[in-house]
Amino acid sequence: MFKNLAGYFGAVNELRNAFKGKCVANSHQQIREDLATAFRWAARLNYHEGVANHFSIAVDSEGHQFLINPNQRHFSLIKASELLLLDVDDESTLAQANAPDATAWGLHGAVHRHCPHARCVLHVHSKYSTILACLEDANLPAIDQTSAQFYKRCVIDTDFDGMAFADEGERCAAMLSDPRKKIMIMGNHGLMVLGDSVADAFNRLYYFERAAETYICALQTGKPLKELSPAVAEKTAQQWESYEGGGAPHFAELKRILERDEPDYKR
Repeated sequence: MFKNLAGYFGAVNELRNAFKGKCVANSHQQIREDLATAFRWAARLNYHEGVANHFSIAVDSEGHQFLINPNQRHFSLIKASELLLLDVDDESTLAQANAPDATAWGLHGAVHRHCPHARCVLHVHSKYSTILACLEDANLPAIDQTSAQFYKRCVIDTDFDGMAFADEGERCAAMLSDPRKKIMIMGNHGLMVLGDSVADAFNRLYYFERAAETYICALQTGKPLKELSPAVAEKTAQQWESYEGGGAPHFAELKRILERDEPDYKR
């Protein structure tokens, strides 16, 4: 269909721009539905941690007002209407019913306060990413096309200092100043993924967990890994960055499945 890569990526960019235009017009309700979709699919994919972990999405231009899940609610049951609206400049918002616990405020509040480029923040303890975070060397090597997407584009935190209360949240947020690095491998803890939208962040979470799974399974063979050369890894990462339009169509299909199976997520 496409004569060369330039034509292919040009078409991808047109699709991405089309979705960007739709995102600008997104209503507050649509943003709520997107975040509810992310929760439901995190449960389906076993990325949840019982009734712990939190997802958030900024809803104002400064990124200081954000939606987040209510306290102690299982991801598989969360509905759009149940998401809480918090303000990083107003701690009294924590007095509302079902307000998230202090670790949610500490981590997500700090990131939204200091990192305006982090519109969406997904924090999970998903299986393979957490295994990676527990290794002495928590780098994800570029051993295939998917893992190459994250080549030199991750923040690796090696200074875990306890649960993510205010001080720990501030420390983590200070490490996320580079807008190119939208993955934080939280050593001895888990994973945090940033995105321009819920769709962008969830797509990144999905592929990082897949890449971590491939890597951990490859290690289990006990055989030497065949890593991509730095030049090829960087080339592939840049190609992924030109392929950003993939996140929106992927997420749209996830929503279609929920429309069929769990339409109450929108309520």
